[in-house]
Amino acid sequence: MKFTVSSTALSSRLNTLSKVINSKNSLAILDSFLFHITDNQLTITASDRENVMQTTIAIENVEGTGDFCIPNHVILDAVRELPEQPLNFDIDLESFAIKILYQNGLYNFTAQNAEEFPPVQHIEDGATEITAEASILVDNINRSLFATANDELRPVMNGIYFDLTPDSLSIVASDGHKLVRNQNFTIKNDIPASFVLPKKPATLLKNVLSKDDGDVTIKFNDRNAEIIFTDGTLNCRLIEGRYPNYNSVIPKDNPNHVTIDRKSLLSAIRRVLPFASESSQLVRFHLEMGKLEVSSQDLDFATAAKEHLTCEYTNKPMSIGFKGSSLLEILNNIDSEEVVLQLADPSRAGIIVPATQPENEDVLMLIMPMLLND
Repeated sequence: MKFTVSSTALSSRLNTLSKVINSKNSLAILDSFLFHITDNQLTITASDRENVMQTTIAIENVEGTGDFCIPNHVILDAVRELPEQPLNFDIDLESFAIKILYQNGLYNFTAQNAEEFPPVQHIEDGATEITAEASILVDNINRSLFATANDELRPVMNGIYFDLTPDSLSIVASDGHKLVRNQNFTIKNDIPASFVLPKKPATLLKNVLSKDDGDVTIKFNDRNAEIIFTDGTLNCRLIEGRYPNYNSVIPKDNPNHVTIDRKSLLSAIRRVLPFASESSQLVRFHLEMGKLEVSSQDLDFATAAKEHLTCEYTNKPMSIGFKGSSLLEILNNIDSEEVVLQLADPSRAGIIVPATQPENEDVLMLIMPMLLND
């Protein structure tokens, strides 16, 4: 069997797929990429049993069809340093001897039998289906990943929750201290449906999808999801369990609204946070008419920092404390030039939203307060 493929196209796809492969696998064959040649097309598969990603590449000068596996480190190292050029593969499917001819040399090595590679389990007909633009999916996953938990007792919190209703698609993540809710009003379904996407396939999607990729189709049932995008597919096992009622923890009316420049607030928190207690990372906000004071202190080491910012605020003076590192994560994951802080009192969750919402979307981030010792 013979075929020709572009070196840069092959290297790019292999680098993306390699993120699926675990450093230690239950099956030795899962250290390898599965190559499948048919109809002038090369399909490459990588799997860790729970996540299976496939991508297709157009090939030329094809003679024969078949399957074989190549250890990931062998083929990755072989093509990584090659400049753009055609690679000519010559495979003996009986002995699995592979010869790769390139501009100034050749590689010789042995492939593996593909029969041991686990088959891809596709979603059956009748599953719930979502179609969304790649740009929307990338933005929502990017905004949500940081808020997922690492909780062995509540694994359902370790993923991103997709909640499809007749009104919208909500993409939600929370670790119990902070929460992100992205609502898109153009994606909806008459029959409510939901699933929890684990962190690994969410990260894979974030890395593989381009904002120019067009539509992405997600088919899912109770246990598995199949995500179809421009250059391939991702099949993954979902996290089973009931996601908490995230809407119940979002305050309906926080009357104290503060509008402030996002980058200025971000910079101020970065400057005062090193002076906060290392264990609590408490950053204090004190609000007065048109002014926000951001401060921190560590009584054990006698350090303190304080900074004043101008803002739009017309309500009564108030103070509230938040974990500084969580504030930084939230502000780093909002695109708007200005943000609006919606506060009630020092004991109730604060809401942070972009001053200008994305079109047809509602982005909301929640952060739980920390006790102030006044």
